[in-house]
Amino acid sequence: MNPHLLVVDDDPDVRRSLELLLTAEGFDTKTAPDASTARARIQGGERIDLLVTDLNLPQESGLDLLRSVRDSHPDLPAILITAHASQDSAVMALSLGATDYLVKPIKDIELLFRLRRLWREQGLARENQELKSQLRTEDGQLAGIVGRHPKMRAIFQSARTVAPTRATVLIHGESGTGKTMLARAIHLLSDRPTGPFVEVACGAMPEDLIESELFGHLRGAFTGALTDRRGKVEAAHGGTLFLDEVGVASPALQVKLLRVLQDRSFERLGSTETVRVDVRLVLATNRDLEADVKAGRFREDLFYRINVMALELPPLRERASDIPGLVATFLAHHAEYHKKPVHHISADAELALLTHGWPGNVRELENVIEHAVVLCPGKTIQRAHLPKRFAEGTPAATSLLAPLKDAIAPTERAHLVNVLRFTKGNRGAAADILGVNRSTLFNKMRKYELFDEDFGEGT
Repeated sequence: MNPHLLVVDDDPDVRRSLELLLTAEGFDTKTAPDASTARARIQGGERIDLLVTDLNLPQESGLDLLRSVRDSHPDLPAILITAHASQDSAVMALSLGATDYLVKPIKDIELLFRLRRLWREQGLARENQELKSQLRTEDGQLAGIVGRHPKMRAIFQSARTVAPTRATVLIHGESGTGKTMLARAIHLLSDRPTGPFVEVACGAMPEDLIESELFGHLRGAFTGALTDRRGKVEAAHGGTLFLDEVGVASPALQVKLLRVLQDRSFERLGSTETVRVDVRLVLATNRDLEADVKAGRFREDLFYRINVMALELPPLRERASDIPGLVATFLAHHAEYHKKPVHHISADAELALLTHGWPGNVRELENVIEHAVVLCPGKTIQRAHLPKRFAEGTPAATSLLAPLKDAIAPTERAHLVNVLRFTKGNRGAAADILGVNRSTLFNKMRKYELFDEDFGEGT
């Protein structure tokens, strides 16, 4: 994308020469002979990314122009040009928001250097603004992760606290709970959000390849190594290295990981040259690493190195109150992706989702919603559009052998949530509908951790 540049000078020869120079260098260049014309272009909605203005203009000066556009375009980078440099004019220009200051006669190479530097800085500013927009931590969300349940709110707070530090983070959680998304959120909230985020699934490749994948190799280091190759650790320099399924790492790999954590250094396979890197490590596992340490399957020193900050993602069955929010998010995404006019889910279908055991956690829920969106012929997902295991009257497979109280609990909780939503959080009205007193309702809400839920206005 070419930067849009506005040159303001009352000398037509200067305007023409600068327009030819800057256009040839890739700038989309516009010109104006005076402050009034320039202001009309800037405030009239034209796209202007950079401003170059002469100090001495007819009627109004370049300083007057800067002063008048600052309210509407406070972030517009501007270079002020003058034939007579003075400390007072420089200070005044900078105080009014001029980003740079050049003295005539202008050297082409110097002007181009200053403009390119400003454009690079603008690019970084835009990228940071986009990241901040992505990371708006609205109530119940963190960088796209949905979670209003108290356990998720606690995770979000811990992630925000640890992200700006250099501390190593270990994320625990069952498969499908969102460990990769949380790792990426920590990266985006860190002090290196524009650096690389490199993910390695330690359990997804053969043991004889994982070391080469992580640390790289030299040509001839092993059979099939036809060229030098940079590893994932090196690729993550200046950013975050995310090691998923670290619990399955071999003893040899554990030793090398320990060194990376301690010294931020390693050697490529087939090389004796030490490579040093600046990486932030985030790791994840669905295993009980403390039990693995006791059983001799995982190094104790490595465990204590990676367990600096531990975050435990709860399974979806322990935060069923998040299911409606997750359903809404997945429904909107997949309806747009598949270009289907599906906007709602029926109460019957939602109840089926609320009472399911979710062995596959959030990943399973998303797959179910995508399945339903694809099958739904209208605007509302019905129970019939869900996979066969959600057929009416069919209990969740994971609940068939559950104790009675555990089998009843999801349905009871779902009914409480629906009634409280209907009454917009009015507990007195909810107690009347349920046929219980307020004390019983309070105890049920405490049991199912509903006090932090947002049901709307009410008491």
